[in-house]
Amino acid sequence: MNSTMRKLIQKAEEYYLFVSVKPPIVMERGKGMFLYDVAGKRYLDFIGGWAVNCLGHCYPAITRALKCQAGKLINASPSLYNRPQIEFAELLVKQTCMDKVFFLSTGAEANEGAIKLARKYGSKHKNGAYEIITTRNSFHGRTLATMAATGKEQWKTLFAPGMPGFVHVDFNDLRAVKQNMTEQTIAVMIEPVQGEGGAVPASMDYIRGLRKLCDEKGILLIFDEIQTGYGRTGKFFAYQYFGVEPDIMTLGKGIGGGFPLAALLAKDKFCVFEKGEQGGTYTGQPLAMSVGLAVLKEMLDRNISAHVEKMGFYLKSKLEILENKGLIENSRGLGLLQAFDLKKSTGEEVLKKALKKGLILNSPRPQTIRLIPPLIVEKKHIDEMISILATTLPGGLL
Repeated sequence: MNSTMRKLIQKAEEYYLFVSVKPPIVMERGKGMFLYDVAGKRYLDFIGGWAVNCLGHCYPAITRALKCQAGKLINASPSLYNRPQIEFAELLVKQTCMDKVFFLSTGAEANEGAIKLARKYGSKHKNGAYEIITTRNSFHGRTLATMAATGKEQWKTLFAPGMPGFVHVDFNDLRAVKQNMTEQTIAVMIEPVQGEGGAVPASMDYIRGLRKLCDEKGILLIFDEIQTGYGRTGKFFAYQYFGVEPDIMTLGKGIGGGFPLAALLAKDKFCVFEKGEQGGTYTGQPLAMSVGLAVLKEMLDRNISAHVEKMGFYLKSKLEILENKGLIENSRGLGLLQAFDLKKSTGEEVLKKALKKGLILNSPRPQTIRLIPPLIVEKKHIDEMISILATTLPGGLL
């Protein structure tokens, strides 16, 4: 560790509020698929800011949008419309099965909005129904409401008392959903692919069964596409892969290409908010809107979803080679949201070894490695990742 790095780490430990263990590295710049620390070391990024940097680091269209809009209007007021907000709303809604959109800054805010919207609908049209069925091992955010919705066992008593009104059932278990529905149930909320749960896809029968069940019961189906949306699965939205339409959908992460941005979308029937019931100081602010518009245009112009589908198959084939050699097991996922389980190592061990070799990975569970690279990844990047990864595994290549 050079002296600059050491001094910065010391300051971080002194002044920055602890919330997680971070490696003793300070990043300074990024370009495309790579990050560079203050010492100049290059890292191949296979987490992309936790699935955020969909177009890679410092993508030209994003930096141009930021510079241009910053010279025009950064923020006016959430009580006023602005040009990029309207243009972005129109273009985004037209790509979806939804009718309206509301912009926020984080995925947790978007999911909080979805919960509020569902409960508002329940109070108006379902005799006050308010319960939402979610799944174990799901992840919906870190606000008190979204933590209650999240299916992490260790969060059940954290920051008690927890918010009531959420029922957790096993993922991919349609019978469990049906058995837990009551007159108080207003919605089912799921991730089409569980991200923090280890890139576990929902089955086709499960998703289609949920849509049918919700229709029969007159309740809402909410898709949390914070991680699966914006081309991540090889379709622009994961619901397109399953051939069903949710009633409410949330987006985040890739929607801003690295800039804080999220969205709550709904069909007209469920847009029941009244004046003052939803808002936020930074909702729909011009700087974020210009970035979101630039990202969406690039995604569409470059047909990123088709590229993701191709690269997803290639990544899957490479993981299957490692699996056939007995180095990993249970590889899974869709598009560029994939994961595998470790046989003889822990995720923490693999992450440390990979980082020393210039590769950034993610381990959402103790024995699991998740791969969520920028969507611009090429075969050469996947080959480099696999080559480094193999050296971190017992019995792998030297």
